[in-house]
Amino acid sequence: MTNQPIKRHPGLKELSRDHHHGLLLCWKIRQGIKKGIAPERIKSYADFFFQHDLENHFQEEETHVFPLLEKENPQVKKALEQHQSLVKLFTQNPEEADLTATLTAIADQLKAHIRFEERELFNEIQQAVPEETLQKLVSKLKTLSEKTERDNWGDPFW
Repeated sequence: MTNQPIKRHPGLKELSRDHHHGLLLCWKIRQGIKKGIAPERIKSYADFFFQHDLENHFQEEETHVFPLLEKENPQVKKALEQHQSLVKLFTQNPEEADLTATLTAIADQLKAHIRFEERELFNEIQQAVPEETLQKLVSKLKTLSEKTERDNWGDPFW
């Protein structure tokens, strides 16, 4: 059995594009660790990505997408818990943790979170939410694709 590409509704495509960049962050973290790059250098980039991309992405999902399902929906609850866990990892004091372990946890958890949203949560949203409602997301989330900061990192360690 081959993995078929997931057909994503246009209202969710911008978030899926962001997810692609999130998976690239995971890859870059792993590449940096594999190459023996100083964890502080890798964490600087991860923090930059978090501040210029991921925080806004989480906010967009929590404001515009998750409310499309019931508040008590187990998939939404799981996604919110994962957001909180990731925020905690990104914002913890680096002097209180093993930086390489933190970076590995960020890469592992972010990848798992993105896979969950893409394979489970977004599919449920596409099935449960009316077409007209999903279509309204197109204009609400259009600005997400206009992020250019994520490409302006001057220290490509990967």
